[in-house]
Amino acid sequence: MGVNFSKKVDFKILVKTGDVKGAGTDSNVYCILIDKNGARSDDILLDVVFRNDFEKGNVDVFKVKNVSHLDEVTEIILKRDESGINDDWFVEYIKVIQFTKNGDDMNGNEEIPFPCNRWVYPNKDYKLLKYDSVLPQFDTRVEQRKLELESKQDKYKYGKYSAAVPRRVDKCPTEENFSNDYQWDIITRKAKMLAEKKIKSIFSSADWKNLGSLVDVYKGSFGVPYGYYNWKSDRKFGQQRLRGCNPMMINLCTEIPEKFAVTNEMLSTLLEGLTIEDAIKAKQLYIIDLEVLHDLECKDKRDICAPIALFFRNGEGDLLPVAIQLRQQPADDNPVFLPTDASNTWLLAKMFYNNAECCVHQTCTHLGFTHLVVESLSVATHLTLSPSHPVFRLVAPHFLYLIAINTLAVSKLLSEDGWIDITMTMGVCGLYNILERKWSDWRLDREGWLPNDLKARGVEDAETLPGYLFRDDALMLHNAIYDYVSDVLNNIYDTEEKLLEDTEIQAFAAILTDCEKGPGIKGVFGDGKFNKLDDLIKTITSTIYISSVMHAAANFCQYDEYAFPPNYPATLSGVPPTDKEDKYTDEDVLNTLPSKDTTLSIMVVTKLLSERGTNGLGDFEIQYQYEPHAVQAVERFRSKLDEISEHIRARNLNTKEPYPYLDPREIPNAISI
Repeated sequence: MGVNFSKKVDFKILVKTGDVKGAGTDSNVYCILIDKNGARSDDILLDVVFRNDFEKGNVDVFKVKNVSHLDEVTEIILKRDESGINDDWFVEYIKVIQFTKNGDDMNGNEEIPFPCNRWVYPNKDYKLLKYDSVLPQFDTRVEQRKLELESKQDKYKYGKYSAAVPRRVDKCPTEENFSNDYQWDIITRKAKMLAEKKIKSIFSSADWKNLGSLVDVYKGSFGVPYGYYNWKSDRKFGQQRLRGCNPMMINLCTEIPEKFAVTNEMLSTLLEGLTIEDAIKAKQLYIIDLEVLHDLECKDKRDICAPIALFFRNGEGDLLPVAIQLRQQPADDNPVFLPTDASNTWLLAKMFYNNAECCVHQTCTHLGFTHLVVESLSVATHLTLSPSHPVFRLVAPHFLYLIAINTLAVSKLLSEDGWIDITMTMGVCGLYNILERKWSDWRLDREGWLPNDLKARGVEDAETLPGYLFRDDALMLHNAIYDYVSDVLNNIYDTEEKLLEDTEIQAFAAILTDCEKGPGIKGVFGDGKFNKLDDLIKTITSTIYISSVMHAAANFCQYDEYAFPPNYPATLSGVPPTDKEDKYTDEDVLNTLPSKDTTLSIMVVTKLLSERGTNGLGDFEIQYQYEPHAVQAVERFRSKLDEISEHIRARNLNTKEPYPYLDPREIPNAISI
């Protein structure tokens, strides 16, 4: 039966076509309504004459008559034919408004939701339940659920397993594609920015005149990056370890490694009267050892340092660098550089240290341990959890566009002679070499679980290490995410039996640690089986945290840090200093910097990468949660995030050195850029 406008309206049916590339359809679409007693309507053709229904991103409303015999509707069946040529249809949701015989809204203006979040293929019946959030052991749609999982397992196949890198999907599924390709086309957008007249004129000459002239480049689309200010100062260098784009590297120093040739005599004027031993005991010394870069093979045999840096937390609470050794083993041509050395000698030591740390940042902190790890987790979720599974509905908003952006990044930025090869000392071959070295030791329950990571690095105490704004903000957010996930999952699994008998969630646990069928992630809570609910809560908390907070910390200050090359140089020319003589001029410092063309490429790409691609945390682009308790949990989560946002904004207003990157209003839900 078609939509009839001649009699009293019994129902309104709202259909939201997803905002996914290729989501719309011109097929004939039918809906069957089923009430709580099992009574059903005839096939209802959803069509309005002279209107192009079911276009991408649209909500279409249909008035339905002549079905007054139905009681409260609790299920619907959705189907379509194949009259739309070469089209698919992705449905986000269907909502039903039911009226009484007197024309009153039966549910008090409530739209009964039947979430879909699926591709609807021709000549198949899709039964959707109210809220569509049900554990597999309680789902009456056994065959449909089985077939849907098999369909996802066919699309979301892992590529070949390698112990060297996090495991990715073999091919980007259609439903993962961007809804607007242009918005995400980094290469096209880069070309458009380069075409600006102001940019062209500034970069028409090949060389920099002096260090001061660098600021002239920030015209047109580019603002002056935060890294330009005070970039020479030791205090700023220390702050980069605590609130820069790689704030996960600093460790409490409990002893000086034998390979680090620093002595009390060297530091006698730098530790406020303390010896090294006294400073260690007082928890005032911190260290970063980039041994992972030792003997690293880089693009075109470029040279990369593998430095060790020592930092002192002084009486005013500032973290200051006090020693840098640029190579792993002490030697006559590998001295320990100090703040008391000639100014340009010390400046070059800091720049070559930062150049080395940049390589670890882009490889591990950013690409490997957010983008790629979350892709591993996302694929495992799709392979094991039905679209109707409550846990799938919990994590799905945090996978939006992830696989698509990873596919684009690998093909464009990580290609031979692509952005990484051109702008970073390590090049693509060095990137993969670093990732292989670090991934072998990465664990979800350590690097992927913030409280354990902070404890392992000895930096969890705010009194011992003040000013560590990444830690302070990230911990608030981590706790909020944990509480939110606990709120949802404690309601779903209110008995131990529900967790143990959930075949899909146990398959999810198993595949995460499986090197043959899955990503083989180390340190997964529960170690392949969720016998305890807290293990599942922690796994999902980590997934959401890495997808949102950790990625935001690593990504969104890239322009501020990288765009002024001396501040955080992605690449440097020449040879690192090998002695402590006072022989380096400003021109020598200038000559180590990347060319104008390379600088512009760094500016453009980091500017694009620093843009937000999805809504702020908790403000989900696509609604997956409709079950009442889960909806209330989302509201509680948003309320807590608002509190955190207000706290961070108030703090930033009262400081000359704000850290805005973990304001939850600025943290996207997903890794979409």
